[in-house]
Amino acid sequence: MHFQRSIFAIAFLTLLCCSPASAQTSFTVGTATAAPGQKATGYLEVPAGVDAATSVPVIVVNGAKPGKILALVSGAHGTEYTSIIAIEKLINVLDPAQLTGIVILVPLVNISSFEQKVPHVNPIDSKSMNRFYPGKADGTQTERASFLITKQIIDRCDYLIDCHGGDLDESLRPYAYWSPTGRKEQDRISKQMVLAFGLDHIIIWRERPTDPAATRYLDNTASVRGKASIVVEAGHAGTVESDDLALLVNGTLSTMRALKMLPGDPHPIENPVWLDKIVDVTGEQLGIFYPLVKRGAYVEAGMKLGYVTDFFGKVIAEPRAPVAGVILHVNALPTLKKGDNIANIGVVASHAP
Repeated sequence: MHFQRSIFAIAFLTLLCCSPASAQTSFTVGTATAAPGQKATGYLEVPAGVDAATSVPVIVVNGAKPGKILALVSGAHGTEYTSIIAIEKLINVLDPAQLTGIVILVPLVNISSFEQKVPHVNPIDSKSMNRFYPGKADGTQTERASFLITKQIIDRCDYLIDCHGGDLDESLRPYAYWSPTGRKEQDRISKQMVLAFGLDHIIIWRERPTDPAATRYLDNTASVRGKASIVVEAGHAGTVESDDLALLVNGTLSTMRALKMLPGDPHPIENPVWLDKIVDVTGEQLGIFYPLVKRGAYVEAGMKLGYVTDFFGKVIAEPRAPVAGVILHVNALPTLKKGDNIANIGVVASHAP
């Protein structure tokens, strides 16, 4: 009888330990493998093709308790420094013992941009690393990296936060993007995420690609695949200010609390300014740009944004605001050529979504 009870107890414990509710395994992304309660670093190895190979750093934080998977990605533009350093800080801040679920962190997608201090594009193939998703296995380096990120990260996560900021030539005020998809539950979660992040200006980004083979943007690729996703931006003109950094770090932690991945309460923004659309103002010729507005300023339609001179000091252009709204970012450098961005203006929505 005692022997039978012992066999029964062992069988019960075996069943309990192996049941789906308590099962938890190691998780691997690229060369990074983390056991439950552990943190690991590695690389997404992008193989050589029509151009050079590259290695994208990746970190896996595997929580002590099983749960959902969150991806944090930055550095698609390697001189948007604040977002890159914010993700790096989160590598050390996140404690697996306190975490429910898994966090995948990618602090720097565009290594060559960072190394060569080239804004906007990957200097290897002159392509933006946030415009070629879902990527191609046989494309250029940007496309091959995008393909690997899609397969290794986007397709495996439940939530995604794409982190950006003002590039070297962009004096940017902090803001976020929220992209409704028409899927009620997905939109509820992504809206909860963007409010929990806490940035006080939120763009409602409705005009997004819907073809899964041509989603272009990282967050849109995730959204089309059913993953709740947001974009957040802070930092300006190559600087790393403590206030901007805190917005991204604390916003991520607040969002994780809203998703029940960390203990504690989120700190959502209660009355954000919702923006209906973005209007770009671009340069028409080569010259020297003198701004007359600052990031975050509100402008009326027709207001002068600055002026452009030739190399003898003669005024050759006076770009004006085509709409009323808030200056999300303004050109931070004197250099201006045809097609360069002068300013992005966010048009305030008539009502909250």
